[in-house]
Amino acid sequence: MLPACKRDDPQAAAQAAAAQHAEKEQAADAAVKQFDDAVAAQDWRMARNYGEILQVEHPTSAAAARIKLKLEEIKTKAEAEQQQQRLTALWSYGDEPVKKGGHQLSAAIYSQEPVATDGGGAHPVRLIFRDHPDWGRSAYLVLQAGDFDCYKGCKLKVTVDGKTQTLPGSRPKTDEAIAMFIDDHKTLWKLVKSSQHLSIEFPTKTVGKRTAEFEVGGLEPSKLPKWN
Repeated sequence: MLPACKRDDPQAAAQAAAAQHAEKEQAADAAVKQFDDAVAAQDWRMARNYGEILQVEHPTSAAAARIKLKLEEIKTKAEAEQQQQRLTALWSYGDEPVKKGGHQLSAAIYSQEPVATDGGGAHPVRLIFRDHPDWGRSAYLVLQAGDFDCYKGCKLKVTVDGKTQTLPGSRPKTDEAIAMFIDDHKTLWKLVKSSQHLSIEFPTKTVGKRTAEFEVGGLEPSKLPKWN
């Protein structure tokens, strides 16, 4: 006689499947704890990473289902945080000692794209806010090449987040730097510290009017306390 076919024990198979499921759920619970801890710490990027790993490695777990909607919110926050950090890094700040024991403070940012200011190629344009113990506060643009056509004063078209107004400018008679002051620096500061995008149209000697655009949303006003 042929030996009887050995059949799997349904009860044993069910117990094994249940144990395997419990093991996976336990691993998912450990992963979701990392997600929850990162959310509690408001570390949005790490929370996003833990949540995405959980969705990939344990997609059918109860933990993955629980955080699914929350994860979309976390992704949005992580992207916003990364964008703000990028904007913040665009600014540089100076604190330089000067005579009589004072300090010159400054906040500076380069244009979003190089600008053709002399007919010989495009170059970065720099916007600087300065607080000097003797000279006071000032705001000015600096060119790497070419020159401003503003020695007798000029009108600058300033656009902030789509809203345009005119501010006075002037080019000092000095060769130390190719600089042009935005004379109403107080207004410019107020506009910049509450906006995301700034553009300044200015006249040049050789190529006419040009526009420099700046992503200013990362300014830290506290770096220049007297301006506030």
